[in-house]
Amino acid sequence: MRKSVKIAGLSIVGISVLLLSAFDQPKNNFSNETPIYELLKAFGEPMPKHAPASMNEEIVKRGRDLVFEGRTIGPNGNKSKYISKFYTCVSCHSPIQEDPNLQFFDPQARLDHAAKNNLKFLQGSTFYGIANRESWYNDDYVLKYGALVEPASKDLAEATQLCAKVCSSGRYLENWELEAILAYYWSNQLKLGDLDLSDTEKENLAEASTGSNSEMVSLLKSKYARKSPATFGHSPKNHRKGYASIKEGNPENGKKIYQLSCMSCHQEGGVSGISFGQTKLDFKKFKRNIGKKSNYNIYDIVRKGTYAGQGKPRYMPLYPEERMSDQQLEDLRVYIEQEAK
Repeated sequence: MRKSVKIAGLSIVGISVLLLSAFDQPKNNFSNETPIYELLKAFGEPMPKHAPASMNEEIVKRGRDLVFEGRTIGPNGNKSKYISKFYTCVSCHSPIQEDPNLQFFDPQARLDHAAKNNLKFLQGSTFYGIANRESWYNDDYVLKYGALVEPASKDLAEATQLCAKVCSSGRYLENWELEAILAYYWSNQLKLGDLDLSDTEKENLAEASTGSNSEMVSLLKSKYARKSPATFGHSPKNHRKGYASIKEGNPENGKKIYQLSCMSCHQEGGVSGISFGQTKLDFKKFKRNIGKKSNYNIYDIVRKGTYAGQGKPRYMPLYPEERMSDQQLEDLRVYIEQEAK
């Protein structure tokens, strides 16, 4: 009969099993809920400038209130003033993930995702993972607005202040308000489970040495876009003919855009000063104005937007090509023309 040698109450066989079991365990106890910045920090990446100095549930709730409602209960116990009388942050920005694949910006994939999950199809990029980006107001925003947006393009706090004052026709945030919104962004960052990691990449991540590890940092950052591209499109040369490169539109797709984009703002109780419905009269008005200079010309209004002017603080932000494609604009037109018959 085989006998096990015992050492301090454990057999040699038992010790071997324990050692092998320990060897098989991953070094890092990461889960799908682990925030990306926690991972990056573990692998030696310095925290960004917008990382909150202090963060607790109360501060995050204030930030969420400011984003969703435009005001909150301040540190002094009093209700704060509205950031804007006309908009809240979520008038233009979704608070949840919009793009099925975090590495790419595909407006059609985003529209399908929005339709499937009953989300709005908005002009502004999502707040989900905004803290994980490394630049804001990118590309054509910088080219068009220059000095106005340059400080905001590399600083999330500056980007938030610009949006509060200029984009929302509101006011600059007080320091405690800005800190609360940044804390909300931080709480709404990407998590490990959001990334499209292969099984092998997950194993490598679990077994990787913490501390300075550029390979793991590069792997993580390769799985999500670190900026939201912004290409300002153009109206077709001939509005009546539409975009020459597009043969036909898809009315079913156009219906999604009309309901999830247009009607998200232009309805009774919406944030826009102009409201319309889904009647034949509404669609005929759009059809008549396709070739005219008016707020009902879908090409110009989507590609150029309108500007906040004196006495007219409400305006429509433009859609960059990454947020609505030329094909989708033609889809919207075909749907309007179909409903106008």
